[in-house]
Amino acid sequence: MGFPFRSRLEHDPEGDVAVVQMKDIDDANLLHAEETVRVTLPKGKTHHLLRAGDLLFRSRGRSNGAALVLEGVGPAVLSAPMLLIRPHGVLPAYLCWHLNAPATQAQLAALAEGTSVRMISAEALKALDVPLPSLARQQQIVQAAALAEQEQALLARIATLRQRLTAHILMKFAHEATP
Repeated sequence: MGFPFRSRLEHDPEGDVAVVQMKDIDDANLLHAEETVRVTLPKGKTHHLLRAGDLLFRSRGRSNGAALVLEGVGPAVLSAPMLLIRPHGVLPAYLCWHLNAPATQAQLAALAEGTSVRMISAEALKALDVPLPSLARQQQIVQAAALAEQEQALLARIATLRQRLTAHILMKFAHEATP
């Protein structure tokens, strides 16, 4: 589980640790730690610090995706109710891809508890069946998934530019037709 803060988080500009909350992970499951609340972590709690390769799982709400902690995040802890996953024997990027894959998201939706606020328990997450191909195959899957995401972003950009071009051409035609 994430770090259980006993009271409301108050931003301390002098704080030594960033606190990652659900709002710091976007709909594309990317962590944005630039604007996080900062606090001073109690002594002896350094085992809660995030490491590159950790996964941050949103256990509550409409989206139950995972975000990968990348290098350079700095000293940070995860707030509860998010779940911290420290992958062992599997590429973190592969596990992140698997957790965010539509088929896995459908499985997680079936395991969700609650009516007004959906929740995935740590036990349900642990029970999830994750196929473990070789590390080389995991790397290939991660690379292919990244290329597919790039392709989707490029297609969206092309569609936007095509729409602008069409609007520009039509506006030009409209002005040319005016006497």
